Amino acid sequence: MGLTLFEKIWKKHVVCPETTQAPAVLYIDLHLLHEVTSPQAFSQLKQKALPVHQPNRCLATIDHAIPTLPAGPDGKRSFVSAQASEQVDTLEQNCKEHGIQIHDWDSPNRGIVHVIGPELGATQPGMTIVCGDSHTSTHGAFGALAFGIGTTEVGHVLATQCLLQQKPKTMNIEVCGDLRPGVSAKDVILHIIGQIGVDGASGCVIEYSGETIRNMDMESRMTLCNMSIECGARAGMIAPDEVTFHYLEGRAMSPEGNNWKRSVGVWRELYSDENADFDQSVSVDASDIRPIISFGTNPGMVVKVIQAIPSAEAGDSISKSLDYMGFKGGETLLGKQIDVVFIGSCTNARITDLRIVADVLKNRKIAARTKVIIVPGSESVKKVAESEGLDKIFIDCGAEWRNPGCSMCIGMNGDIAKPGEYVVSTSNRNFEGRQGTGVRTLLASPRTAAVCALAGMIADPDNFLEQNHG
Repeated sequence: MGLTLFEKIWKKHVVCPETTQAPAVLYIDLHLLHEVTSPQAFSQLKQKALPVHQPNRCLATIDHAIPTLPAGPDGKRSFVSAQASEQVDTLEQNCKEHGIQIHDWDSPNRGIVHVIGPELGATQPGMTIVCGDSHTSTHGAFGALAFGIGTTEVGHVLATQCLLQQKPKTMNIEVCGDLRPGVSAKDVILHIIGQIGVDGASGCVIEYSGETIRNMDMESRMTLCNMSIECGARAGMIAPDEVTFHYLEGRAMSPEGNNWKRSVGVWRELYSDENADFDQSVSVDASDIRPIISFGTNPGMVVKVIQAIPSAEAGDSISKSLDYMGFKGGETLLGKQIDVVFIGSCTNARITDLRIVADVLKNRKIAARTKVIIVPGSESVKKVAESEGLDKIFIDCGAEWRNPGCSMCIGMNGDIAKPGEYVVSTSNRNFEGRQGTGVRTLLASPRTAAVCALAGMIADPDNFLEQNHG
């Protein structure tokens, strides 16, 4: 029997195999760090007088708690709390003490951890990658086994460069056919989660396959893998190919010269064998997918933008979510007023996302009562966007152009909406309170979010742009 992509990487990285008494010991190639889930882990090391085992396999950045507004005239940054400021200072001190590379305020490569890893070429096929953040699955787009870990596990990896893990099951999601114009990877993954449910891939590593996936660029593949966790998966993966190699070639931390040629030769072998056996398989017809939007309080509660919300029985999970959201089963979301549009996050804050948004907003004005915040995923993305004049398009249409960071995706830096407000967001989660107490979040693609910003309400992007000569 052949091996899946996941099994090939797992097999190569097992230090001690799993037994009935203990999980496997898995070697970790790359450990990504940020300011929120690392302080306690470093404290564990200090208490036990342990060094970081392999600091050269760690990479840190500041992203979750940092303000996205520029520093004031006095140079002070508008941290939401003293704790947030302390988290950043603590990470910087810990990295300095242990010799870990960090992209801090002075780095031209600072940004959201799951954006800068690929940008720098630190993320590579065949790697095992962990981070104290659930959306580490993003890096699986490169044919890596990447997943989030808890704070205690962060400390364990810092001390040993290994991790105790039970071997997950495997799931293949094949997407075939051509996507309709304007339908993006965000629509694809929301469609998939809506189809299989938020626990549809529990305990599994998903491999995305099929011609639709092969035709995606790397940014789209990252969006897809980013949200694998939202259907319960441990990780999401896509076999590397020429698209992957082209993206990585020449990046700061990518192999060079003969090492590059050797690496690509190894990476070409990272695919699921034809006779590999998956525990589960799902088929998706790309032609069925339309612009998607969420209506409830988890990413599985989604509909096509033009579709009615499903009816709900009193007391069930959908009914409770509709009560929170202020919606009724059977009604359409079209025409519902919105208060805020957030474009950003590790899901949709790359340069290709911003270009899509700029194309929609160019020479137009956002609705008078709608606040729009656009947050690039990294300093590199910000620099490219500004070199292309995208920032001017955003500002001219009435949006706020911010500095890189996680921002409203998780709202722990002070970028939140007001209780009861509706936010159309390009982020990955719409849980109650995720973007502020009582805030009601609707997940959408960058294109759909930009159209809603112009309309000031939920709008069908295809119909809106056609009517407005888009």
